[in-house]
Amino acid sequence: MSGATVLIVPGLRDHVAEHWQTVLGARLPRVRAVPPMGRDDLDCAARCAAIEREAQAVEGPLVVVAHSGGVVMVAHWAQHTRRPVLGALLATPPDFERPMPEGYPTIAALEAGGWLPVPRRPLPFPSIVAASRNDPLGDFDRVAALAGDWGSRLVDLGAVGHLNPASGFGEWPMAEGLILQLEAGDATVA
Repeated sequence: MSGATVLIVPGLRDHVAEHWQTVLGARLPRVRAVPPMGRDDLDCAARCAAIEREAQAVEGPLVVVAHSGGVVMVAHWAQHTRRPVLGALLATPPDFERPMPEGYPTIAALEAGGWLPVPRRPLPFPSIVAASRNDPLGDFDRVAALAGDWGSRLVDLGAVGHLNPASGFGEWPMAEGLILQLEAGDATVA
């Protein structure tokens, strides 16, 4: 890895010890993470402010690595930050505009928390959206449309569920290669 610092933005369920982001963060030489906000705190503005604090605390090049709800947080944050970002790896974004499975926030709760509508403008930095073909939280075609709206390169991961421990993912070696591509300026939309 080059001299960039990786900023890890977890999803709504915060940091999990066996999660690929946690494993990745322990391996990288320069990493920061957005601190846990609590599973019940759905205040999108507060979460975006936490991303901004962590991003501004980094000196030098920055790559953002977000998962799940963290991807939507980054899409909201990106509309307001002036912090230069080399690129963002956006893994398995959920489709907050459609009802999610039991145990996840409702559309009404997400709307009340400021998550909706999900931003559709192009992101102000290069990005890669890694999407699953069988993600219970986001239909592949709808996630691909989001990637297109954001100007992101879409990477089809195949059938990896939600790319989390429940889907059998602790380590995700592909993440490091995608981060290297972002550091090298290779997030070109294919």
